[in-house]
Amino acid sequence: MEYSPPPLFKQGASARAKMMIFACISIALLLVDSRLDGLKIARQVAGTVLYPVQVVALLPRDAMVHMGNYFSSLSALEKQVSELKQQQIAMSQTLQQAQRTQAENSQLRKLLEAREKLPGKTMLGEILYDARDVFTRKVILDRGSQQGVKAGLPVIDNQGVVGQVTRVFPFTSEVTLLTDKEQAIPVQVLRNGLRSIAYGRGQSGYLDLRFMEPNADVVVGDILVTSGIDGVYPAGLAVARVTQVENNANGAFGRIVCQPLAGIQRNTQLLILMSLPEMPPRPPAEEVVKPVKKKKEAKDAAAPAAATAPASGGAPAARPAGTPAAAAATTPGATAPATTTPAGRAVVPATAPATRPAAPATAPAAAAVTRPAATQEAR
Repeated sequence: MEYSPPPLFKQGASARAKMMIFACISIALLLVDSRLDGLKIARQVAGTVLYPVQVVALLPRDAMVHMGNYFSSLSALEKQVSELKQQQIAMSQTLQQAQRTQAENSQLRKLLEAREKLPGKTMLGEILYDARDVFTRKVILDRGSQQGVKAGLPVIDNQGVVGQVTRVFPFTSEVTLLTDKEQAIPVQVLRNGLRSIAYGRGQSGYLDLRFMEPNADVVVGDILVTSGIDGVYPAGLAVARVTQVENNANGAFGRIVCQPLAGIQRNTQLLILMSLPEMPPRPPAEEVVKPVKKKKEAKDAAAPAAATAPASGGAPAARPAGTPAAAAATTPGATAPATTTPAGRAVVPATAPATRPAAPATAPAAAAVTRPAATQEAR
């Protein structure tokens, strides 16, 4: 069944005729536009009029595109910032290592320059860590007995004396700093040669010059160097700088505070002096002569008197006064008077032989002759 509109609404040409007419018009316009370019103005006017409509129609699409680009760019920027931060940290670590290496190279150059000026053999050591005792001032070096380190060797840096090796292990060694309370070093003032001893003050990190006169010639800024009289530290090494001087006229000693010149807080490399300074040999000890005691002198003096006594109770034979023995009895040495016993025998005091000179081997016979002469004088 064919459907057709009622006759009342049927107007004009048929649909096929309209299609054919519009198709011919379109073809004609295409030919005119392509050959004669006559629709250019009409196209521009139509584009201008339809542009706002086109923009409004594309707003949802553009909004979705911009939103997607925003979130994608945000994530990309966050990732880029994270990468840049990691690169900054890596570059900072590299820069710090480069600065540390540069500082170590500078210190090593200074140590090598100081090493060339020092007589004797030296060894380079690195500070590993501080000692465990917080009340002492000690550090541990990476050199021990296997490398020839011995206890008592001095340790220095490019600026001055650091301390002394106090304990040695196979691969490490312990160094006691000058600022330790149990450490002391002989020093002298570089300006005038005044000698003294510097003692450590412990945790404060300073040194004291003790037992100095109140009027000692020491001023702030004086440089203290090793005197070399201890036989451990070579003479002329820098030790400290005077920072405080207190002279009290009423006190027995002055108070002088010094700051060490060597800085282990800034350095990690130190020099160990492997050879001690050569000292001249000490002179031999003098023999001490002991004084003779009084008892021994009295005993020695009584020995000749006992030798002059006769073995038996009979009196010895008397000789004339003109004999040599009698003359010997009247010598100026026999000044002590003789005492007479009840039996009529003269006894010479024990102090008389002590005033006489040493007699020869014939002294007993002469002494025996002198006793009768003494009895005759007593009678």
